Amino acid sequence: MTYHEFLTTAFSPVNTVLSVLLILSVIYWLFTIITGLDIDVGIDADLDADIDSPDGHVHVPDDASGWLQFLKFLNLDIVPITYFLTLSLLLTWLGSFYIEAFLSLGLWVSALLVIPIFLVSMLLTKLILKPLNPFFREINHKGEVSHDFLGRQGRMKSTIHGAKTGMLEVFIGNDPMILMVRSKDGEVINHGTVVYIVDEDREKRIYYVAEEIRF
Repeated sequence: MTYHEFLTTAFSPVNTVLSVLLILSVIYWLFTIITGLDIDVGIDADLDADIDSPDGHVHVPDDASGWLQFLKFLNLDIVPITYFLTLSLLLTWLGSFYIEAFLSLGLWVSALLVIPIFLVSMLLTKLILKPLNPFFREINHKGEVSHDFLGRQGRMKSTIHGAKTGMLEVFIGNDPMILMVRSKDGEVINHGTVVYIVDEDREKRIYYVAEEIRF
C-alpha cells in the first residue's frame, strides 16, 4: 500500500471521523506527556454514579443501572476512561481501515460495520488491559489523605429529588471532583444550584446535600 493509498483509505467517508478522533487522541496524550496535565472530560447527565475527575474512574454503586453495570463489566471502575477509550478507538480505526482497504464492501456497509467493530474493540480492550488491572488499582489507591466533604459547597451537575441520585462538582484546591449525591430532604434541587454537603453514607459513597445548612 502506497502512502497516497493509505491517506485515501484513512480519510475516506467512512474513516474520516475515526481518523480525526485518533489524531485528537494522539495530541491529547502528547500534551499530557509534555505538560504533565490531565484534561478531564466533564459529564453532565443524570447518572446513578459518581466520577472522580482527577483519576478518571467510574465508581459504580451497588444499586446501579444496567448501563453502569455494563461500564463495570468493562472494568471502567478500575481502568481510567481515557486509557480505555483511546485503545478502543485505535482498535476500531484499525478494524475499519483494513476492512475498507481489503474488502471493499461499499460505503453504507462499511459505515454500518463501524458499530459492531467498536463493540468488539471494547471487549478486546478489556482483555488487553486486564493484566494491568492490579496496576490501575494501585494508582487509584495512593494512600492519599481522604477528604472531608461535609460542610463543603459545590454546584449541582444534574437535577435531583426524592431518592434520585445526581452529581455534584466540588473543588479541593484547584482540583474538581464529582460526587454522587442525593437531596437531604427529598426536595427538588435543580442543575446548577449551589448546595452544601450536610450528610453522607460511607458504605454507599453517597453524600446528601441541601441548599442551606440548618442547625
